[in-house]
Amino acid sequence: MKNKEKKKNELLKKTYAKFTIKIIIWTITIPIFFVLIVEIINALDFQWLYDISWKRYYQFVRFFRNFTSSIYFFIIIFIVWIVGVFLFLYQLLKKVFSYTEAIFDASNELLDKSVDYIKLPTELEPFERQMNHLKKESEKNERLAKENEQKKNDLVVYLAHDLKTPLTSMIGYLSLLEEMKDMPLKQKEKYIGIALEKSYRLEDLINELFDIARFNSETIVLEKEEIHLRRMLEQLIDDFYPILKENQKKIELKMDKNSILYGDSDKLARVFGNLIQNACFYSTDDLITIKVTEKNNFIHITFTNKGKQISKEKCKRLFEKFYRADSSRTTKTGGSGLGLAISKEIVELHGGNISITSDEIYTKFYVELPIKNLK
Repeated sequence: MKNKEKKKNELLKKTYAKFTIKIIIWTITIPIFFVLIVEIINALDFQWLYDISWKRYYQFVRFFRNFTSSIYFFIIIFIVWIVGVFLFLYQLLKKVFSYTEAIFDASNELLDKSVDYIKLPTELEPFERQMNHLKKESEKNERLAKENEQKKNDLVVYLAHDLKTPLTSMIGYLSLLEEMKDMPLKQKEKYIGIALEKSYRLEDLINELFDIARFNSETIVLEKEEIHLRRMLEQLIDDFYPILKENQKKIELKMDKNSILYGDSDKLARVFGNLIQNACFYSTDDLITIKVTEKNNFIHITFTNKGKQISKEKCKRLFEKFYRADSSRTTKTGGSGLGLAISKEIVELHGGNISITSDEIYTKFYVELPIKNLK
């Protein structure tokens, strides 16, 4: 805080110091200047004046000597000093107003795309750096906003197209069931099963559309409570049992003790659920590992699965809105690209961090959450 105040006052101090130095120099210079003039006049030989008239010479010398020793002499010095001070003050105000005008013009250039770099006077170099930083950040945010908007629009188009596929299939099979009253029971059960499967897929797609709407219109609000982490993770593993069985996967939970968190249980369950679902869909091995440790007042939760390596570029972008590492939109794994972005926001609201590493063998998601003393 003190450093910021020093930076803010730096320009004022420099400007005021220059003004003060000028006044001091002017104050010293004026008397010296007049004294020098007096000495020069006293040293000069006015023989030419004496030659014209010795009376005029005598009167001139007497007047000059009386004047230099009178109060009028000092009044003239004071008036000259005052005039100089006002001139310096005018220069100071002119300088200050030039700074104000320069900053005002630069503020208009912040949103001017035709201007690549804002230039200010040398004295305003800190402001210049800050304004150029703001300009770059503004352009970056605008570009990211456009990219996210385009991703969202593309995703809505894709999902709308995908909605039509299961819906058309459902209508087709249900129409056959309606038309063929005497259809064999075995065939009827098959068609009902296919229609049910398509309806589940339709439900998933509709939920993804709701996620997009909620993520853009709502601010995540936490309702914190005491959470027994082992109990939560075991419950989530049980909830995912049908998906794990379908994909022939199993989860091993490694946890030395029952760690306690203080946070929003529903929101954190969504985070852990997203990570389990990703591991389930993308793992090439039948084993998924969840390891929980405590260190330096933080709980560290690692979700590990074997799978195809994710490039560093994709790892960097994986937590962006609407970004999907799997570009496929027709499979069950081709989600809205919001799961990890929402997870990141939830974890950071809890004061934690979420990250990913991926090599040729393992992909690991790391969730770090602070431990709060509940006593």
